[in-house]
Amino acid sequence: EMQLKESGGGSVEAGGSLRLSCTASGFTFDVPDMAWYRQGPGKECEKVSSIRTDGSTWSVDSVEGRFTTSQNNAKNAMFLQMNSLEPADTAMYYCAGDHTPSTVVKLCNALRSWGQGTQVTVSS
Repeated sequence: EMQLKESGGGSVEAGGSLRLSCTASGFTFDVPDMAWYRQGPGKECEKVSSIRTDGSTWSVDSVEGRFTTSQNNAKNAMFLQMNSLEPADTAMYYCAGDHTPSTVVKLCNALRSWGQGTQVTVSS
């Protein structure tokens, strides 16, 4: 059975850091490009970052320079190092395969209904 599990969320003050982990079981990231998503209170789900199988990464403008996406050598874990956190980063964070923009909202709805995600709360 293929599963993904997010962890590492928590409550921090603005300016703090957190490191999220996404652990895969039953498969590795050799084939799919992976991504982090988040949905803040009253906001639509958005893709935060992605990492391709060749290790190249992309980040949304709002986190560029603050968040770093990486994966381990075994390619069964992905990480999101979040520095200089801001209250606007408060959200439930999810990991999944890289989806096109038109399917991100539906993806987050599905992940939330399955009880996935790790909560990040940043206080001012």
